[in-house]
Amino acid sequence: MSAPIQLIRARSQDFDVLPLPGGVINPDSLRIQPKAIDFIKAFFDAGKPVASICHGPWTIIEAGAARRRRIASWPSLKSDLKNAGAEWVDQEVVVDGNLVTSRKPDDIPAFNREMIAMFSRVRTQARSVA
Repeated sequence: MSAPIQLIRARSQDFDVLPLPGGVINPDSLRIQPKAIDFIKAFFDAGKPVASICHGPWTIIEAGAARRRRIASWPSLKSDLKNAGAEWVDQEVVVDGNLVTSRKPDDIPAFNREMIAMFSRVRTQARSVA
């Protein structure tokens, strides 16, 4: 097994948005690291945009941010999400407030479209404040 990923200097307040990786190994590695989960939770607590695809919602569950959310994911996460209080949705892309989710690699075009739109709104808002 590889060494755990280290989040030593990353601070959530230094970032406006959070794209969470998909696949199986990336989210599985992240969800067992308390610093990574704290980092993810901070984005939800601050209401910052988050995007997640495939198995990425495992980290959302671990951060305690799945409850009362509509979330698309890889089908095998359906029970995990329901048990965490989320509504699992079998759609290519789901936008629920500040969260964009998708199921699988085939959904990447729709996922990217919605993620970029959401992330762009944050950038536009930041410019108008400056």
